[in-house]
Amino acid sequence: MSAPVKGILFDKDGTLFDFNATWAAWAYDFLTDLAGGDASKAAFLAGTLGFDYAHRSFHPESPVIAGTPEEIAQYIMPFVQDVPDAELLDRMNQSAANAPQIEAVPLAPLLDQMRAAGLRLGVATNDAELPARSHLGRAGVLDKFDFIAGFDSGFGGKPAPGQMLAFADQGELDPAHVVMVGDSLHDLHAGRAAGMRCVGVLTGLATGPDLSEHADVVLPDIGFLPDWLKQQGLWPVPETLR
Repeated sequence: MSAPVKGILFDKDGTLFDFNATWAAWAYDFLTDLAGGDASKAAFLAGTLGFDYAHRSFHPESPVIAGTPEEIAQYIMPFVQDVPDAELLDRMNQSAANAPQIEAVPLAPLLDQMRAAGLRLGVATNDAELPARSHLGRAGVLDKFDFIAGFDSGFGGKPAPGQMLAFADQGELDPAHVVMVGDSLHDLHAGRAAGMRCVGVLTGLATGPDLSEHADVVLPDIGFLPDWLKQQGLWPVPETLR
């Protein structure tokens, strides 16, 4: 019999929040500001990040999708030499913390249902922890998570499994009893390396074929998780989820 699920660890961007709906607007505004309103320069900077400035959309292989803020900043630092590296990173983090987040599904009721089922919930993101907490707080769901880690929280970033193992350790859970849910290969590789089940979702930029080889299942969004878990018989489902 399959090990029951006792915890769910979510990626943030592209999983809890729709990636393109959230970050395309942020990228356009941030790069326009960084370029001092020069559209040609902003478009050039966008190209280094795999972002189509004119159409406000990300290329599926954009480093923004799964990269840490420091990794993303490295792509544009050579072309904004008038901005000190530390200042660029600070501006990026401050701007990202204030970016309006578009929920992939209504988060509060879904997370409440999962908590009512006795599941421990966590967030593991390659974003910094401070903006991650800001985003979750503005969505009104910060207090629904038992664990929140960014790349700078002391456990490393994905695709390494440090954040996954820290969640399991803090919750006194066997990783085999945890499901990692994400929209990118970084998420799935990290979950697999930690010995967790992995669920892919299509609210990022990766396609089903991109994720399917590395996931136990690929779902349209996290709203399908309760039904999938019920169908797999992985945990007792209370009446509210039937």
